[in-house]
Amino acid sequence: MTEDFLHGPVMSGEVRLPAGDGKEAFVDAEDIAEVAVAALTEDGHAGWSYELSGPRLMTFQDAVAEIARTVGRDIRYVPLTPEAYADEQCAEGVPEEWAQLSVGLYDHVRSGALASLSDGVQRALGRAPRDFS
Repeated sequence: MTEDFLHGPVMSGEVRLPAGDGKEAFVDAEDIAEVAVAALTEDGHAGWSYELSGPRLMTFQDAVAEIARTVGRDIRYVPLTPEAYADEQCAEGVPEEWAQLSVGLYDHVRSGALASLSDGVQRALGRAPRDFS
């Protein structure tokens, strides 16, 4: 999901993450909601599962650059090591366990484990997924 989880860093002008050059297919929250509604209220979805993704793979650096262009502000992506990210999170009051969980999630991004596209939105809704832009 792309909505709001980086609001604070974006507003500060600096997004600091340990995502490296890993790519992800950012999925729009409205697509998730529409697929859920369709699956729960329309015929033809029983027994199906839908893996959802956006329509293209992007690095976090790509995503931050698009956000900066869209809002017309200077916003930088700053790649961090997992250790530096965990330290920063803890310094901001995030419990160590949560910081390490977050580092683990970004490990998946860095490793390329999330770099895949799916046709779930198309199959469930009959249309392409919304783009990050």
